Amino acid sequence: MLSNSFNSLIDLLSDRAQKKPEDRVFTFLKDGEIESGFFTYQALDREARAIAANLQSVTSVGDACGGQSQRVLLVYPFNASLEFIAALFGCFYAGAIAIPTRPPQNSEEWADFGFRIQECQVGFALTSAALIDKLQNSWLEWLTQSSDYPQENKNLSWIATDGISLSDASNWQKRKIDRDAIAYFQYTSGSTGTPKAVVITHGNVLQQCTNYRQALPNLDYWGVNWLPLTHDLGLVAGIMQTIYAGNSTVLMSPIAVFQNPSRWLKAISTYKATVSGGPNFAYDMCVQRIKPEQITDLDLSNWQVAGNGAEPVRPQTLERFTELFAPYGFRREVFYLSYGMAEATLVISGGAANDTSTVWFVDEQALQQKRVVMVGKDQAGSRAVASCGPAFPGNRVMIVNPETLIPCPPDSVGEIWAQGLGLSSSYWQRPEETEQTFQGYLADSNDGPFLRTGDLGFIHNDELFVTGRLKDMMIFWGRNFYPQLLEQTSENSHPALSANASAAFSVNVEGEERLVIVQEVDRHALRKLNSEQIAEIIGAIRQTVLMQQLVEVYAIALLKPATLPKTFSGKVQRRRCREKFLAGTLPFIEQWFCPASERLDPTDLTSLPGIEEA
Repeated sequence: MLSNSFNSLIDLLSDRAQKKPEDRVFTFLKDGEIESGFFTYQALDREARAIAANLQSVTSVGDACGGQSQRVLLVYPFNASLEFIAALFGCFYAGAIAIPTRPPQNSEEWADFGFRIQECQVGFALTSAALIDKLQNSWLEWLTQSSDYPQENKNLSWIATDGISLSDASNWQKRKIDRDAIAYFQYTSGSTGTPKAVVITHGNVLQQCTNYRQALPNLDYWGVNWLPLTHDLGLVAGIMQTIYAGNSTVLMSPIAVFQNPSRWLKAISTYKATVSGGPNFAYDMCVQRIKPEQITDLDLSNWQVAGNGAEPVRPQTLERFTELFAPYGFRREVFYLSYGMAEATLVISGGAANDTSTVWFVDEQALQQKRVVMVGKDQAGSRAVASCGPAFPGNRVMIVNPETLIPCPPDSVGEIWAQGLGLSSSYWQRPEETEQTFQGYLADSNDGPFLRTGDLGFIHNDELFVTGRLKDMMIFWGRNFYPQLLEQTSENSHPALSANASAAFSVNVEGEERLVIVQEVDRHALRKLNSEQIAEIIGAIRQTVLMQQLVEVYAIALLKPATLPKTFSGKVQRRRCREKFLAGTLPFIEQWFCPASERLDPTDLTSLPGIEEA
């Protein structure tokens, strides 16, 4: 029986290396299909020690640096997952703070890279031998052209970890690391604002793993993970949980899956994985792009936990995926819906395994008034909502009025507040934002501190339902609107429009908030698009949004496929999209504005066809 009582992630890996030295822990599939490398527990432990010893030899990396351990960037491409994992644990073993980040691809990403170096006062960057010269030269070139960052950042030291000799492992000096020590910074996605460095401790990660095990006590963990390891879902659920379970996970690049989604499901089938998942869009991608001839021998019967998180869950996605892949052994109850965020390390709430009651229906009009009224599926004005399960073991979740800071009555919509040892407690060197986000106290009892998620939701039968983002809420014609609802309405208005590929936001026009819809056109429809069809699509969006939601669209921007601003995990960056719209830099196919002569009077809509019946 493996022990699961540890003081640090160092203790965790060391324990597994001692008790299961020759067992595989991670295998990487080149191009998502061919095994190109693997780690046993012992090999990973040894390589981590060698990297740690190298770090300790070139700097006082584990000593105080302004009161904190040295910060080290991890800059690895998606096809270097094994190198990334070794470097990550090398930082842990050295007592350093790891900062996972993607190799920058353009000037905007280099600016973000520079921001992280400056904010975190980074002295070292770890990468692969194949990339080190290119990254170092590109960084110096960008820095020379930029006036926003101190030129002393040129002194950033780069180390190719795959060039370090394994014999260095014997030089590693173990440091005392406890649960309160910082393990890494997890940057937020930037979907709602400037990315921030969330401080994640060894204890936060270990508690998340413990909570997961308690929530799914009978799960025999064998995983397939294609999610970026720079993302909390890939890092904690894919890597840390594997080591905690003492089992094995197969890794592949997200690029391989984006190019051919069948590779993901084939890997689950081939390796008889019990655990694998991704954001909601990944399941839509499988439905839309996998062809029957690609999966003739597919067997998904071993899949026990199909995680769905990191972005809003769409009930229709669950039904479409189940319908298409049920003949291959997939079961509807395998879907595991959860809710979390970077500030929570990973998960705040999650359902029970093999639970089919994940989708409920509420009255849409009542929901806009922040009331929850459960209705039948076929009732007019119903809206499907997905349960994200009860609070994870060890966590506490409350629904709070964001203005009065008093708990909401039962079946009311409010801000989601959470407590738990697995949750982070701060941003790095951002005291004001830390206080606003991590130090919520109830006004009537002074109970706290709570993590204020900024998300809206409700609790019904002890299960959490997420309805939207507090900052994204819009008010048109005196009514509250969630962007997700308007986006779904737009996407369903015409067959030429892509799913999970729209953004709804408001702009101020002559002192009045007006609705803007930015929407991608489907790649197949794009080939046949002409001016007549463009006019038809714009008319369909206008008419459908007006008739179904009783709100007028002020502007519509139609985009080419895969050009809507999103995070790499698939979250729509509505704020960035709005900024680009206002700056006129969206790569639109067509942009339409409602002529002043056609604008409606919200006090008199009865002249519109069908409005009285709607």
